[in-house]
Amino acid sequence: MTTTPTEAQEQATLFEWAAYAAKKHPELALMFHIPNEGKRSGRTGAGLIRQGLKRGVPDVFLPVARGGKHGLFIEMKRLKGGTVSKEQREWRDKLREQGYAAEICFGWEAAAAVIRKYLKEE
Repeated sequence: MTTTPTEAQEQATLFEWAAYAAKKHPELALMFHIPNEGKRSGRTGAGLIRQGLKRGVPDVFLPVARGGKHGLFIEMKRLKGGTVSKEQREWRDKLREQGYAAEICFGWEAAAAVIRKYLKEE
């Protein structure tokens, strides 16, 4: 029986792909994860909120301008069972209003395709 990779596994695979693809697109070395998820104690969560943690912020950011956009945000989801929250949709829409590319991707291959298109590889 094959199990569906978790969101974390999909994202790790995306970063493995990006390390390889950076040979062609060195700017991929600038891509990073925004650690905004996870279960935390009430005290830790409150401290992180005071430090700027915000619900719904996308998982990945590529701070590279292309095609009139300031950079690319990606919200990662697993292929099966990944759900998009209201806050995640709102962040995507608001980031787009501010001149960023922002997408929700189900699986690392979808995210890699979005990145290749953004970098004008395809």
